[in-house]
Amino acid sequence: MSSKLHRLCLFLAVTGTVIFPATSSSSSGNLPEFREAPAFRNGRECPKTTWSSSVDKNSHNPSIIHIAMTLDTTYLRGSIAGVFSVLQHASCPENIVFHFIATQRRTELRRVITTTFPYLSFHLYHFDVNVVKGKISYSIRRALDQPLNYARIYLADLLPTGVRRIIYFDSDLIVVDDVAKLWNINLGKHVLGAPEYCHANFTNYFTPRFWSNSVFATTLFKGRKPCYFNTGVMVIDLGKWREGRYTEKLEQWMRIQKRYRIYELGSLPPFLLVFAGNVEGVEHRWNQHGLGGDNLEGLCRDLHPGPVSLLHWSGKGKPWLRLDSRKPCPLDSLWAPYDLFRHSSLFSDS
Repeated sequence: MSSKLHRLCLFLAVTGTVIFPATSSSSSGNLPEFREAPAFRNGRECPKTTWSSSVDKNSHNPSIIHIAMTLDTTYLRGSIAGVFSVLQHASCPENIVFHFIATQRRTELRRVITTTFPYLSFHLYHFDVNVVKGKISYSIRRALDQPLNYARIYLADLLPTGVRRIIYFDSDLIVVDDVAKLWNINLGKHVLGAPEYCHANFTNYFTPRFWSNSVFATTLFKGRKPCYFNTGVMVIDLGKWREGRYTEKLEQWMRIQKRYRIYELGSLPPFLLVFAGNVEGVEHRWNQHGLGGDNLEGLCRDLHPGPVSLLHWSGKGKPWLRLDSRKPCPLDSLWAPYDLFRHSSLFSDS
């Protein structure tokens, strides 16, 4: 085990919770049951503030942090762990508002959130799958083709206009730092901020048909240096997004994809086509991604070099599934302390 991993394990061990694997409920039956999270309260230094979806469209309160996540039966256990991790490490947890997006079973999902996090400020929105019906092209992994995977494209339409900035988080990550540090980054003139990875081979994210088309390959990225970024962690200026009509720009590439088949990775490539080379770079510590392995086999991976503020199990392998199968990867032990899944008698808080 690397020294960095060892230090992280020791750090997370102070939670005092030992989790043993058990099989959660199926997506077609009852939703999983979760233990109630402790109440996380603001310190004296935190400004007292409230937020309502009915606020004036021009108002903006920088003391309130808005986070968007999707909720569905398949990834619910990951979403709950992600929320728990954010609250546990936040300096002002009561100033965080979560915006959850779901396509179905909203009443049940609302009950799960309310009973697991009784003190949480949150709103639950319905995402109409008909919005993307006919626009989604099949990819190399079925999970990437689900309509909810495309909800991040429509955040500016789903959320109230009073929400001017949002952090978008995938449902397979945990935060081990104060999320306010990510919230307060300066986007400058950019619409979107995310960790960039300019060493990645950008050509791999598109098909030969894309690169053989001179209009796509030559004209599109003229004047900008495109770098890969992972769309599971993004800070978005929704005001600039709405003004620039970026949802329409992303949808246009989805229509082109249906006709020309220029990529194979779900909702990621449209973001690269629209934003790559025009992103405010964020420290890599805020997305230690790829911990779920690749999209086909999901083999174990180690941490990237450098400090860690967020661990992201992007890829095929998910920590809760590997823990349940009793075949976990070493890094899955870092996710386990945030798993609130009710394991009946198979857990101990001692």
